[in-house]
Amino acid sequence: MDQEESTATKPGFQPEEPKAPEISSVSPTEVPPTPLPETQAKTFIAKQQSSFIMEEEGGGLSKLKGFLPVVLILLFLLIGAFAVFKFLLPKMAKPKEVSLTYWGLWEPEQVYSSVISDYQKTHPNVKIDYVFQSPKDYRERLASAIASDKGPDIFRFHSSWVPMFKNDLASVPAKTMDAASFEATFYPVARQDLRVGNSYVGIPLEIDTLALFINEEIFETAGKPPPTTWDELRKTAIELTTKDSEGKIQISGAALGRTENVDHWSDILALMMLQNGADLTNPTGTLAEDALAFFTIFSKIDRVWDETLPSSTAAFAGGKVAMYFGSSWEVFEIKKANPTLKFRVLPVPQLEGTNITWASYWVEGVAKKSKFQDESFEFLKYLSERETLQKLFQAESQLRLFGEPYSRADMANLLSDDDFAGAFIKQAPAARSWYLCSRTFDNGINDKMIKYFEDAVNSVNEGKTAKEALETTASGVSQILAQYGISASVVR
Repeated sequence: MDQEESTATKPGFQPEEPKAPEISSVSPTEVPPTPLPETQAKTFIAKQQSSFIMEEEGGGLSKLKGFLPVVLILLFLLIGAFAVFKFLLPKMAKPKEVSLTYWGLWEPEQVYSSVISDYQKTHPNVKIDYVFQSPKDYRERLASAIASDKGPDIFRFHSSWVPMFKNDLASVPAKTMDAASFEATFYPVARQDLRVGNSYVGIPLEIDTLALFINEEIFETAGKPPPTTWDELRKTAIELTTKDSEGKIQISGAALGRTENVDHWSDILALMMLQNGADLTNPTGTLAEDALAFFTIFSKIDRVWDETLPSSTAAFAGGKVAMYFGSSWEVFEIKKANPTLKFRVLPVPQLEGTNITWASYWVEGVAKKSKFQDESFEFLKYLSERETLQKLFQAESQLRLFGEPYSRADMANLLSDDDFAGAFIKQAPAARSWYLCSRTFDNGINDKMIKYFEDAVNSVNEGKTAKEALETTASGVSQILAQYGISASVVR
């Protein structure tokens, strides 16, 4: 007891005894426990990270909003640059230089100079060199030039030459003239002759047909009307033929029946066969035989024409033939040879119930090897327009009686009443053609085909029957068609 008291009263530092807290009757506010130091550090870091993320997110969005106008401006500039390069610069840039070589036939350079000049004014980047060609060996020279890569961009060719140039001719592009426009513009014969597959391979600037020429003085003196059928023509030819006391023909009623001195005899015979319904790809049978026999009857039986007479064109120009068959070009030759001769040009005779005429014409084409096919066809389209064709016709009429008959069907009314050109145009809608066109000088499909039919005519005149003569002809025709890859079942 004494020891406890001594300890309690011992001087020095003595800590006070802890007092128990007072208990209040009111519930105290709950205070969260104080975290340990490690927990405090983690909480601080989390708060700092959260604050940093908030700042980053808010700052990034702010920066993106600030950058968006820049992006839009750049995008606008890119679109603008694309538009300039795509649309504006090509128009502002100097067009590429285009040089076209055009091989022309029959028409001299002076005929085309004006229309070419007009075209070049509106197409200053295009230069067109028109080169006038001689008909002598023209087809072979053209084929050779194309094969050696020295050929023209544009060239004239005969409508019957398509089989010989089908691998060299470019197709008319639809953007220049589609098939429907072509068919609505030109005569049916052009549609038949110039189609290869689903395309056309040329644009005609003229049309020409075979017509009947009559000597007006001879007809007026005899009081005879012009014939419209072959039977009438035969009867009239016999009546108008005059001979001397020795039986020598002085005035021929009609230049028909032979091959050596009847110009266009192959065209005439082909016309007769077509009118009679013969198949020229296989000229056998009664229809072909009758047509051949009728052609030769004028010389063999009726004796209105014979081998002693000059060429039919010269004889008609000399006033020695009442009826003669020729194309539009013969009008100029006859007028030049005999300016005072009175003659008329009429449609060819028909068989009863038929309406078939004969066409032989030239076309403008574009070489597949040309570097400027589109530009070439655009120029040809320009040449085939009404206004341009009229300008060409006027230029040609400065050199001769009239220009090339218009190739466009919608221009027929401009020439149908012409004393000389009218007949050629009136016949165009019913015209047909085939590989018996004379005066193409092709040394190819026409000349080879003509030779077989020539042998047939000569054989009949020498005594063979038409049936015998045509057997050899049919065989030759088949060989030629095969040579040029033409199906015998296709009749133009």
